[in-house]
Amino acid sequence: MKVLVAVKRVVDYNVKVRPKSDGTDVDLNNVKMAINPFCEIAVEEAVRLKEKGVATEIIAVSIGPKVAQEQIRTALALGADRGILVETEEDVQPLGIAKVLKAVVDKEQPQLVIMGKQAIDGDNNQTGQMLAALTGMAQGTFASEVAVDGDSVAVTREIDGGLQTVKLALPAVVTTDLRLNEPRYASLPNIMKAKKKPLDTLTPDELGIDVTPRVKTLKVEPPAERQAGIKVADVAELVEKLKNEAKVI
Repeated sequence: MKVLVAVKRVVDYNVKVRPKSDGTDVDLNNVKMAINPFCEIAVEEAVRLKEKGVATEIIAVSIGPKVAQEQIRTALALGADRGILVETEEDVQPLGIAKVLKAVVDKEQPQLVIMGKQAIDGDNNQTGQMLAALTGMAQGTFASEVAVDGDSVAVTREIDGGLQTVKLALPAVVTTDLRLNEPRYASLPNIMKAKKKPLDTLTPDELGIDVTPRVKTLKVEPPAERQAGIKVADVAELVEKLKNEAKVI
């Protein structure tokens, strides 16, 4: 089984992001970048499938600038076999990403596509669903458990009411939730080996895809600072403040 895993380059989740002084975008100067955490979970799940003997090849694909090779190399160090970078300087949005991934899927013909349910920068939670629609594949979103059995895969999904298990015919698209697994750390020997693994570079034009953004960011600004709370002596004072100051009752 060939597994395709999408990885996205985002600001490291430990970094506190700040907008540019002119409010046009997020300031990325000298900011640590990393694989999107949900994409890390997707890579880990693919590697576990390979360790079980289910997957035979794992392909890590990313869409972005040349420096996104760093994140593909990280995925290779975690256990992926080869990488594909679709290089573009455009701010690629979910539909554009889905179209590019469809072109890669058509080229590689994987039996399973695993990707994060959302990226922590845009927080859109759209690409996996769009890719499934474009390819006509079955989809299992918000996966907390994945079990491949022959030509089908059972996906346990996290939903508002609890858990739902769906059985999908392969090929399929699966998007990962936080509780699916805990990603491993890349060992130094594997990091060194990853440098020698193949990494192909394509462009959207070579794939015949237009990734021009359809949504324009008008302004980026930080959220309003929260005011410090206060302590009240008793319930009566709390009710008085909620009624007369906060005016919520």
